[in-house]
Amino acid sequence: MPVENSRLKGFYKLSVKERREMIAELADLDEEAVEALAATGELSESSADRIIENVVGTLALPVGVATNFIVDGEHYLVPFALEEPSVVAAASNMAKRCHAKGGFVSNNTDPVMIGQIQIVNCQDPFAAKESLLNAAEELIGECNEVDPILVKFGGGCKDLEVRVIDTDSGPMVIVHILVDCRDAMGANAVNTMAETIAPKVEAISGGTVILRIISNLAIHRLAKVSATFTPEEMANSGEGAKEGSEVIDGIIQAYHFAAADPFRATTHNKGIMNAISAIAVACGQDWRAIESGAHSYASHGRTYGSLTHWEKDSDGNLVGSIELPMAVGLVGGAVRVHPTAKANVAIMGARTADELAKVIAAAGIAQNLGALRALATVGIQAGHMKLHSRNMAVTAGAREDEVETVVEMVRSSGDRITATAIETALAKLRNE
Repeated sequence: MPVENSRLKGFYKLSVKERREMIAELADLDEEAVEALAATGELSESSADRIIENVVGTLALPVGVATNFIVDGEHYLVPFALEEPSVVAAASNMAKRCHAKGGFVSNNTDPVMIGQIQIVNCQDPFAAKESLLNAAEELIGECNEVDPILVKFGGGCKDLEVRVIDTDSGPMVIVHILVDCRDAMGANAVNTMAETIAPKVEAISGGTVILRIISNLAIHRLAKVSATFTPEEMANSGEGAKEGSEVIDGIIQAYHFAAADPFRATTHNKGIMNAISAIAVACGQDWRAIESGAHSYASHGRTYGSLTHWEKDSDGNLVGSIELPMAVGLVGGAVRVHPTAKANVAIMGARTADELAKVIAAAGIAQNLGALRALATVGIQAGHMKLHSRNMAVTAGAREDEVETVVEMVRSSGDRITATAIETALAKLRNE
C-alpha cells in the first residue's frame, strides 16, 4: 500500500541508515526487505550517497557477459546488466553468426552534441536569426573559452545553427550550439556553454532567453554499425544454405512489418534496447538519455519505424545495419564513481567513447537479429521461457536443489510452461 504521507521534512539530512529505518517503518517493510536494501555489495553506502539524493540502499542486477563480438576486427566481451532472461544468450549467439564475413563494422560520426537556447519575444524572429548567424563566430569563441581543456583535445563548439519555430505561445528562435564532446557524454560542458552565451544571445536577438539545455536527440552523434550473415550461418546446426536462406526470408518479412507499422516497431525497437540499455546500465551511462534519443530518432522526419535495416545482398547474404544517437562517455559521470561500472568498462576494454558506442550499437544489431530469427522460426518464448521457468519454480516455492528437476519435469511432459504446470510438478516431485 502507498504510505500515508510522502512529505518527509529533513529527510535528506539523515544518514543512509536513518533514512532506511524511517522508510522501513513507514512502508512496513519486513526484516528481509530491510536487509536487502542494506546489502551494499560493490557499492558502499557512502559512495551511493554521493551519486544521488535521499539514498536508503542499493539495488543489484545480474551482470552477464555476451561473447563472440568482433567489431572492426577486434574482439570484445560485452557486459549486460538486466533482469530479462535470454537476452545475453541471444546476443552472443547472433554475434557468432557473422564471423564468416568479419564481424561487425562501424562508421560512427563525431561525438557532437546539441545545446539548445530558447529565445522568445523577438520583435522580428527572422531578423534575429540573421543577426545570430552573423555573430556565430563570436558566440562559438565564447563557448570555447568555457572549456579550454576540451578544445585542447580536439573538441569544443564547432558550429552554430538557428531555427524559427511556431508554437502555441508564438514564434520562438532556437539556437543550436554543436559541441564535439570527445570522450565525455557532454551534458555538463554543453549546458555550461549554453548558459554562458545566453546573455549575449539575448542582446543580439533582442528577445528573452528562457531554456538553455542539451538535447538528447543527438542527430550529429550517430553510431552506425553493420554486419553480414551468410545463409550457412543463419541455419540451425546440421542444416545447410537452403534452410538458412529460408530463415533469412522470414527475418526480412519480420523486419518489413516493423518498418511499416509503428505498433510492431515499438516492440521491435524495445528488443534492440534490451541490449543497448543493458550495456549502458552496466557501464555507468545515462541509459534514459540513450533510450529517449533512440526512440526520438526512430521517428525523426518520418513515421516511427525500425532503428535497424535488414536486406539481402546479391549473394543471398543477410545484411543488417543500425543507426541511432549514442551519447556515451568515459569521462565524468557514474562510470568514474561506480566500481562495477568501472569493472565492466574494463571487461569490454573500451578506450574511447567512440569505441564504447560502436560495441553497444553492434550488440543492438545482434539482439535485434536474435529476436527476429526467433520470431521467424520457433517463436520468441522458447529461449525466454528457458530461464524464466526457473524463476517460476522459485516463486512456486522450489528449493535450490529442486528447481532444475521441476523445470525438466514440465519440459519433458510436453505441457506449456505455466505457473500451474510448475506448481503441479513441484507437488508431484515432493509426493514422490
